[in-house]
Amino acid sequence: MSSENSSADDVQQVWDVVVVGAGPAGASAAYAAAVAGRRVLLLEKAELPRYKTCGGGIIGPSRDSLPPGFELPLKDRVHAVTFSHNGRFTRTRRSRQMLFGLINRPEFDQQLVEHAQKAGAELRTGATVVRVEQHGSAVPDRRTVAVVLQGGATVLARAVVGADGSASRIGAHVGVKLDQVDLGLEAEIPVPETVAADWRGRVLIDWGPMPGSYGWVFPKDDTLTVGVISARGEGAATKRYLEDFVARLGLAGFEPAVSSGHLTRCRADDSPLSRGRVLVCGDAAGMLEPWTREGISFALRSGRLAGEWAVRIAEAHDAVDARRQALNYAFAIKAGLGVEMAVGRRMLAAFERRPGLFHAALTGFRPAWKAFKEITQGSTSLGELVRTHPIAQRALSLMDRRPAASVAEDAEATEDGENGEGAEDTGAAVTP
Repeated sequence: MSSENSSADDVQQVWDVVVVGAGPAGASAAYAAAVAGRRVLLLEKAELPRYKTCGGGIIGPSRDSLPPGFELPLKDRVHAVTFSHNGRFTRTRRSRQMLFGLINRPEFDQQLVEHAQKAGAELRTGATVVRVEQHGSAVPDRRTVAVVLQGGATVLARAVVGADGSASRIGAHVGVKLDQVDLGLEAEIPVPETVAADWRGRVLIDWGPMPGSYGWVFPKDDTLTVGVISARGEGAATKRYLEDFVARLGLAGFEPAVSSGHLTRCRADDSPLSRGRVLVCGDAAGMLEPWTREGISFALRSGRLAGEWAVRIAEAHDAVDARRQALNYAFAIKAGLGVEMAVGRRMLAAFERRPGLFHAALTGFRPAWKAFKEITQGSTSLGELVRTHPIAQRALSLMDRRPAASVAEDAEATEDGENGEGAEDTGAAVTP
C-alpha cells in the first residue's frame, strides 16, 4: 500500500535514506539500510506488482544475496541446458544438481519489497521522481538532498540511492556513462501441458546470427519465456531473429500473453557511481554482466552495497566525509562486480568473433561445462575463475588475441566437437 503522507509532512522530516525505484536493486538497498535501523523511504512510480521484461533466471550469486528467510517463488528448477548455434548443432548437457532457478519478476520483486518493509522501510508507490537537488532553495542545509516528485512535492534525505532502472533520472544526475547498449525482445507464451512437460527442468540457449546475440527459452509452469538479445541498432534483424526462433521452436501457433522489449545499458569503466550524497546501483548504474547481460545478481549485490554505504553517507557531517564514504562504495563495487564486468567484456568480445568456438567448448569440452555449472550454481564467478584457474587465464588470453573468423569455420569447429560426459546430441533442430 502507498503511504498517504502529504508534501507538508515530508518537508518537516528528513529521511535517513531515500531509495528511488523498487526493483531488485532498490528493494535490496532499502532492506540493507532499514536493517541498520535507519529511517528509509522507498519510492516507486508504478503500482506493485508490475511486469518487467526479464528472463527471470536466478543464479547462485542472486540466491546468495537474498535477505535471510527469503523463499524463492520458483517456477522451475533447471537441471539441463540445450545449446544450439543459430538453430543448428543442438546438444543438451545435464547436471545432477540444480543449475539455477526460474522466477516471474512481478512476484519476485514484490517479495523483495515486502522484506524491505518488514525490516522497517516505508514504501510509496505512484511516486515519479522528476529530479534530485543537492543545492538551492529546496535544500535546507549541506547534509540534505531534495528529491522532487512529479506534482511538486519534495522529499528530504541525508542520502539518496538511485535504483530507477536503465533510463535512470538519478543516473543522469550522477553522470553515469554507458559504453554498451543492447536490445532485448521477449514473449511470454502460454503452452499446453504436453508442450510444457517437454521443457520442464530444461532451458535452451541459442547463439544467434548477429555478433554477440543469443536467444533463450525459460520454462515457467505452463508458460515459456522466449527471448533474444543483440546490440542496439539492429532492431529489424533482432525482431526477425525472434520471429525465426519462435517459428523453428514450433511455437508460432501459440499467442503470446505478453510481448515486450527492453534496452539494457552497461556502464563505461570510468562511469561515476556517486555525486555528493547520491549513489546509484543496479541498472541505474549500468551494472550487468556484459556477455550474458545478466542483471539480477548485479542488482541485488550492488543494491545491498549501496544501502550499506548510504547509511554511512547519511551519518556524514560534512561533504568531505560524505565523499570518503561514496569513494568507499565505488571501491567495493569495482573490487567485486567491476572485476566480473571486465572479464565479461573480454568474453563478449571473444564471443562476437567466434560464437562457434564457445558452442563447441560448452557442448564438448568438460572443463568449460564445469565452469558454466560452477558459475550458475554460485560456487565461483567469472572473475574468480579467471583469477584462480591458469587454464581459464590462458584460454581467455588466447581468445583476446584470436583474429576474427567466419561463422562457417566456427560451425565446422562446433560440428567436430566431442560431446563429453553429461552431454547428449539432440539432433539438428531444436524442437520440444
